[in-house]
Amino acid sequence: MVSRIATVAFQGIEAKPVDVQVQIGPGQVAFTIVGLPDKAVGESRERVRSALLASGLSLPAKRVTVNLAPADLPKEGSHFDLPIALALMAAMGALPAADLDGYVVLGELALDGTVSPVAGVLPAAIAANAQARGLICPAACGPEAAWADAEMDILAPQSLIQLANHFKGTQALSRPVPRLNADLAPLPDLSEVRGQESAKRALEIAAAGGHNLLMVGPPGAGKSMLASRLPSILPPLTPKELLEVSMVASIAGELADGKLSERRPFRAPHHSASMAALVGGGMRARPGEVSLAHNGVLFLDELPEFQPQVLDSLRQPLESGETVIVRANHRTTYPSRVQLIAAMNPCRCGHAGEPGHVCKRGERCVTEYQSRLSGPLLDRIDLRIEVPAVTAVDLISPGRAENSADVAVRVAAARERQIARYAALGLPARTNAQAGARTIEEVAKPDAAGLDLLHSAAESLALSARGYHRILKVARTLADLDGADTVGRMHLAEALSYRGASFDRKAA
Repeated sequence: MVSRIATVAFQGIEAKPVDVQVQIGPGQVAFTIVGLPDKAVGESRERVRSALLASGLSLPAKRVTVNLAPADLPKEGSHFDLPIALALMAAMGALPAADLDGYVVLGELALDGTVSPVAGVLPAAIAANAQARGLICPAACGPEAAWADAEMDILAPQSLIQLANHFKGTQALSRPVPRLNADLAPLPDLSEVRGQESAKRALEIAAAGGHNLLMVGPPGAGKSMLASRLPSILPPLTPKELLEVSMVASIAGELADGKLSERRPFRAPHHSASMAALVGGGMRARPGEVSLAHNGVLFLDELPEFQPQVLDSLRQPLESGETVIVRANHRTTYPSRVQLIAAMNPCRCGHAGEPGHVCKRGERCVTEYQSRLSGPLLDRIDLRIEVPAVTAVDLISPGRAENSADVAVRVAAARERQIARYAALGLPARTNAQAGARTIEEVAKPDAAGLDLLHSAAESLALSARGYHRILKVARTLADLDGADTVGRMHLAEALSYRGASFDRKAA
């Protein structure tokens, strides 16, 4: 007799159904797992054996064969422990097999029989709900699974014994309750930034339209300080965006206690990050920082200090909104629609162009440092601004700067206009930065004066096709902030000023 338990294997954020088949039969005493298991799955035989023993059960002195079907799909991770154990218990008659038919199961087992948390419970719960099945998962992951559907049958036991008692009717397991992470520290406020009014204006535009932003300035000018305050003016995640962000975080095992967060992700990897760390990859093709920042902000400080090959690997995710990791035996896709915020010094010494500064290396200090950034990557950045050093006058001047709440109101109003516009056109885009080339040409069609300015600027700045469309996107955002239906000359002029920020400054 063969007992069966349903579980899943993960490819990106997609949960593929897997059938765990267990047969206990005559033959030499052995415990064999087949079906392309990785090292963690292969080691589950020892965890399962010890967990069953701690729960008062011992494997019969027979040949135990576990098949993970389909056999040609790679199986990775420790979440196969619990389904294998339950299939064994059903084959041994310790649990009624019929009661387990309607569930998808995943969880790791400790040697004492407790069920430990695993990654990917939320995508598994959504997949189980699509199959009209319930879910059995670790107790720590129960709140995460509860977000899949309010009516879904979910069991979140703390141990094998607790689950067995539930099916025997001696101990009822209550359904877990979905929870949000409300214990987050307050976000830094824009009012704490003195001076830098032009940089704050660019930050507001970037937030309103979801545009990529590059800040160039000397050390201590406040570039990182400004970037860290961007989340405070961004609108909260929509339910759909919250689900997408949480699924990526679940696969990466970054949902603390199964609690979801309404805040947009803000990821700031160190400049020593490898390509696999930034865009994803490795032996198990895990999501990288660009995917963990999906629907949020990816902040790259000291941009030229990243390896050039690592930075150029961001070009495809920035353009398409997804990261594709290809291996010899499978292809994994992670969503990666991010807002890139980058900061850098103008040169290696950091003070090129400042009054009174003389660089010993001369012009080469600037050109060599800035040449580490490729043209195609810079072409994908909508706003480029110079952030000058803050003077003592800025710090001692009286008055308090505008706070994040006031700016967030204007950002939210501009985003609502964009959402309504693209919804009326039947398009999935929610911000101007996400609009396609043909769409932005229609919705950001300039007036006659603006068209004349655009013609002359296209020749003087030698704009690429991508650069042209990105200027239109920024101009459309500026019009949305002003509440204007038409993109005017002043909107295009301001958009061009951000696009044409000097990138070939000479050392003084």
